[in-house]
Amino acid sequence: MARKYDYLVIGAGVAGMSFALKVAQKARVALICKTSLEEANTFLAQGGVASVTDTAVDDFDKHIKDTMIAGDWLSDPKAVEIVVKNAPEGIRFLLDNGVDFDRREDGSFDLHREGGHSEFRILHHADNTGAEIQTSLIEAVRANPDIDIYENHFAVEIITQHHLGRIVTRRTPDITCYGAYILDEATGRVETFLARATIMATGGVGAVYTTTTNPLIATGDGIAMAYRAKGTVSDMEFIQFHPTALYHPGDRPSFLITEAMRGYGAVLRNLDGTEFMQKYDPRLSLAPRDIVARAIDSEMKLHGTDHVYLDVTHKDPDETRRHFPNIYEKCLSLGIDITKDMIPVAPAAHYLCGGIKVDSNGESSIKRLYAIGECSCTGLHGGNRLASNSLIEAVVYADAAARHSLEAIQGYDFREDVPEWNDEGTAHPEEMVLITQSAKEVNQIMGYYVGIVRSDLRLKRAWNRLDILYEETEKLFKVSKPTRELCELRNVINVAYLIMRQAMERKESRGLHFTIDHPHPEIHDK
Repeated sequence: MARKYDYLVIGAGVAGMSFALKVAQKARVALICKTSLEEANTFLAQGGVASVTDTAVDDFDKHIKDTMIAGDWLSDPKAVEIVVKNAPEGIRFLLDNGVDFDRREDGSFDLHREGGHSEFRILHHADNTGAEIQTSLIEAVRANPDIDIYENHFAVEIITQHHLGRIVTRRTPDITCYGAYILDEATGRVETFLARATIMATGGVGAVYTTTTNPLIATGDGIAMAYRAKGTVSDMEFIQFHPTALYHPGDRPSFLITEAMRGYGAVLRNLDGTEFMQKYDPRLSLAPRDIVARAIDSEMKLHGTDHVYLDVTHKDPDETRRHFPNIYEKCLSLGIDITKDMIPVAPAAHYLCGGIKVDSNGESSIKRLYAIGECSCTGLHGGNRLASNSLIEAVVYADAAARHSLEAIQGYDFREDVPEWNDEGTAHPEEMVLITQSAKEVNQIMGYYVGIVRSDLRLKRAWNRLDILYEETEKLFKVSKPTRELCELRNVINVAYLIMRQAMERKESRGLHFTIDHPHPEIHDK
């Protein structure tokens, strides 16, 4: 028996929960979470949320220009304007839902500045802003009687005309989403969830790489599902590597050393203690992330090292501990006192600028399917995300999608002829080692061939290796009962393929996509 909801929200980070809270007063909502509500990318965000609040020195035009410059002028100006101008309203929404941003003694926000920003405009809660936002929204969601929360439920596929026996191609003009097939991990059964509108808020793709700051559940599920349903996915080549993840071999995910620490005055140094950023950019350690990540990658290759250092020892120790309590504690647990010792850091896969292509209402190319948060491609980030623009983008587009869909769903009915999931003739995968080994192979392929620096030859090699893994995994999926591990592997391979293919298609070095075979073009519209 199918479950029916006005809204099916897949993913429970800041985007999914913000959306659910905005529509819950007027509709019934199912919130699908593949683990627990606490385990989301949002939870790990340290830096903060970008918004113009100090209008005495800052304004929308400055924030817009900073975003366009960081995005290498590939950002959609309309999307940039939507996010920047609606950011203060998004901050109010977070405050109304219990988020506590740090303030000065006079009550004004204690603003940070991060790489690429021309002014201090980052609202934060110490160095664990994401955790503060996530826990506040969890409290609000759990208290809302109109939101049914399904933890440990995994979305396997979205339901379209394809499941009703119709041939659907990328040229089919009216592909429509009627809900999703959801795996209940406790029972192993795949249940049918029907919805007037489905919202994809499944987060990022960091787990495609071995070294990542993302939780290992960031397997690009929503993007893979939308792509398999013939939805438009774009800008996947723009993977942001955070320049400064704590280097501690064996840790996966890697612990993030927030960019705010460089805004605070930390300096990047080689293992012999020499500074190097002056060789790469006049903004030194505060250059945008793509430049800093490539600089560190270059220095590591030049000196044959596997990390560099971030040095904050010249700053006041008490102030450092007060600003970065979590980083201080984490490093201390590994024998590093950041007030006296330099911090070993290396780049790690951090954020996806592309994803499911959406319009200004957050609606995808598939009717009745919206995408918000990191799994979406609004056009805001262009070739490279400006620091701390992502959490606010999630809130602003959750609001846009809520307003648009509340009006639109009045004309949508449930599709009653959707068949139940058919797993006849399938069995549980016998050898889990095949799945785990294939996942490791994807990680290695992406790290070696589709990393910070790329080439035509490396991308071609990735294509050939991924093709074999794709064929093997699809065969296994067809004869197996769905498990979360198998579905995640399938999604990781789909996403890796999209990153690699769209990287091959971009014949220029632009933003986060840097290839030794194609130079950066002259940009004349600055």
